[in-house]
Amino acid sequence: MTIHVLVPLAEGFEEIEAVTPIDVLRRAGVDVTVASVGGPVVKGARGILLEADKTLDECADKDYDMIVLPGGMPGAVNLAGSAVLAGMLRRHREKDLPLAAICAAPAVVLNPLGLLGENRVACHPSVREKLGDTNRTEERICVGKKLVTAAGPGVAMEFALALVELLQGREKAEELAKAMVVI
Repeated sequence: MTIHVLVPLAEGFEEIEAVTPIDVLRRAGVDVTVASVGGPVVKGARGILLEADKTLDECADKDYDMIVLPGGMPGAVNLAGSAVLAGMLRRHREKDLPLAAICAAPAVVLNPLGLLGENRVACHPSVREKLGDTNRTEERICVGKKLVTAAGPGVAMEFALALVELLQGREKAEELAKAMVVI
């Protein structure tokens, strides 16, 4: 059975936080759809241009096994401004499917939508105060059964491997980590 993951991108996304999970998940055989909030080419926070597979509007009616949100500023704010993405995230959570977010995205995108629950949430220190006491932690990565969060670009590889482990198991994640000389 093919696993389908959506990675939405908005202008100002953090390149490492987007490309690392996309790459690692694709190495694991996951079908990853990169969807832009706007046009077909999205400019990252460091000026790197990334061509999306589709627009978010084209993906709005499809269900994915996981949605992965990269952070970056103003990328996370721009993701949060998408009504289409908000609807997809709410529907995804209602179906009890896993979400993942890194850097500013947990606090800026998921928190205002009420999608964090009682989970401890890792996010970038610059936006940590946006989280409530229940969610706030200084951990670099938090892995739950339905939510994976990480603090920022320096944790992108660990974050990506945690996604593989959640979707395909520890053995597959370790196999990839060895092949990429992470361990």
